[in-house]
Amino acid sequence: MADPPLDRPAHAAEDWTVPQDWDRYSAADHAMWDRLFDRQAHMLPGRVVPEFIAGLDILRMDEPGIPRFDALSDRLMGATGWQVVAVPGLVPDRAFFDHLANRRFPAGRFIRTPEQEDYLEEPDVFHDIFGHVPLLANPVFADYMQAYGQGGLRADGLGAIEKLARLYWYTVEFGLIATDEGLRLYGAGIVSSNAESHFALEDPSPNRLGFDLQRLMRTRYRIDDFQQSYFVIDSFDQLLRQTVETDFAPLYAALDQQSDLDTDTILPGDRVFTRGTQAYAHKKMQEEPI
Repeated sequence: MADPPLDRPAHAAEDWTVPQDWDRYSAADHAMWDRLFDRQAHMLPGRVVPEFIAGLDILRMDEPGIPRFDALSDRLMGATGWQVVAVPGLVPDRAFFDHLANRRFPAGRFIRTPEQEDYLEEPDVFHDIFGHVPLLANPVFADYMQAYGQGGLRADGLGAIEKLARLYWYTVEFGLIATDEGLRLYGAGIVSSNAESHFALEDPSPNRLGFDLQRLMRTRYRIDDFQQSYFVIDSFDQLLRQTVETDFAPLYAALDQQSDLDTDTILPGDRVFTRGTQAYAHKKMQEEPI
């Protein structure tokens, strides 16, 4: 069943952007950002892809407090031609794709509360800015994000957004990458989460499978917990090339003729980096009330 349409707040522009209102952040808000940033910045080296660390440096994101979107956009524009725009929260698919297609990253402006420090349902400014923006300073990944937005506008016309959303989920949000030093993190949903940064890379529970576009787009995903499978790209160049060079219309048609795959499925033709035990998922299922 499709989600109900979102109502645009009265204070939002037609493209759903709003002022960041940076001066409204409290000292507690900035302290929360600093605490989250310090925890991730000390834990991620050696786990995250080097391009992410480089992005933090290019954008000077180690400065204290919640970043000002206008200053961040100036630095990002100089690196890759992207900018950050504030939005009131979740936005309609077409507005989201249009922003990406025009090299604008829509970011939520609220910061989580202490009670939400380790988990929250709707992405906040830490997830959106710390998780997503550093890689937008990398030219290849920046081009991939624009290509994804352009593809989203086409998918909207073909009624295929749900399938394309799986590509975003398993790459931009929860992607892993193979390097000469081993697997590394790059997905924003992982790098902005202390617990999942450990789980995705080191826990024996999840599958870690080689990236295959059609196979990935058949695979369901978890929105309420750690992933049961992660997909591993070989490089950002591979990700961009397959996105730009693939004719998605016949791919969507082929997917319509295939069944969806459960989140823990391993197929005979998969390139398996790790065959997970699924112990975490099984334990959570046993703990759920009947």
